[in-house]
Amino acid sequence: MTTTLDALKNYTTVVSDTGDFDAIGEYKPQDATTNPSLILAAVKQEKYAKLIGPAVEYAKEQGGDRDTVIANAVDRLLVEFGKRILEVIPGRVSTEVDARLSFDKQGTIDKARKLISLYESLGISKDRVLIKIASTWEGIQAARELEAKDGIHCNLTLLFGFCQAVACAEAKVTLISPFVGRILDWYKAKKPDGDYTGANDPGVKSVRHIYNYYKQQGYETIVMGASFRNTSEIEELAGIDFLTIAPSLLEELKSSTKDLERKLSPEIAKSGEKIDKVSYVDDEPAFRWELAEDVMAFEKLHEGIRKFAADAITLKEIVAKHI
Repeated sequence: MTTTLDALKNYTTVVSDTGDFDAIGEYKPQDATTNPSLILAAVKQEKYAKLIGPAVEYAKEQGGDRDTVIANAVDRLLVEFGKRILEVIPGRVSTEVDARLSFDKQGTIDKARKLISLYESLGISKDRVLIKIASTWEGIQAARELEAKDGIHCNLTLLFGFCQAVACAEAKVTLISPFVGRILDWYKAKKPDGDYTGANDPGVKSVRHIYNYYKQQGYETIVMGASFRNTSEIEELAGIDFLTIAPSLLEELKSSTKDLERKLSPEIAKSGEKIDKVSYVDDEPAFRWELAEDVMAFEKLHEGIRKFAADAITLKEIVAKHI
């Protein structure tokens, strides 16, 4: 019996969005993504809390003051989760830079290099890791340098606006994660009585627009839809490069035998309505203005940074109790 999840895999690379590596293997995804919120949720479970001890021991061996030890322990913990995930998937894992570095280009570069160094110390090639970075101007420029100079592959996250997507493609980042569900959340809050079903979902519209633009312009950056509220959003994006999906929605797709129509493809994109080319190369003021003009994208980007930062701080506090 062919499930909807099986059908989706015929069109799109499926990625698991979780820090719960025990739950990943059941759905046989190619890749997996994590973020501070997912790791925090995982370490609150007894079976994963035990990973904190070895991370702390590693950090103590590295030396330094208490703050340094805590920071090193958190980094080692993130990498340990990534390592365990890579044991059950054939592809790549995404590990996120602290959101508090979202406006610090050099700080982001330094943290990315440190995380990759930790992976390599465990025998894991940088080719199996994507460093997740918020799609701020500073984050995009950091990713540009990491990709070009270090060969470190980046996943630009918290992406809500078209200008962010354009700048990421021009920076030649490996992958972007445009959010769907959080865009829907914003529109529902502003206009609760709107029709957001199926193809009318504003998050779906945003991601479809980005995908079509990339294919029309010949960009190689992978478009990975993220942040879903329901399986309808996933079905509307069938055919996109990648989709990162939480286990609960993966289970719904696995339990369903609903027919799945391919909605996106390079051919469909190129035969559709032409989208005018725009550019932000070396034009920070234009990028910032366009982002400011897109109220939804501006608000959701900064809200997302604050939320990820808050969870990173909570994770740090949990680790600190073990030191």
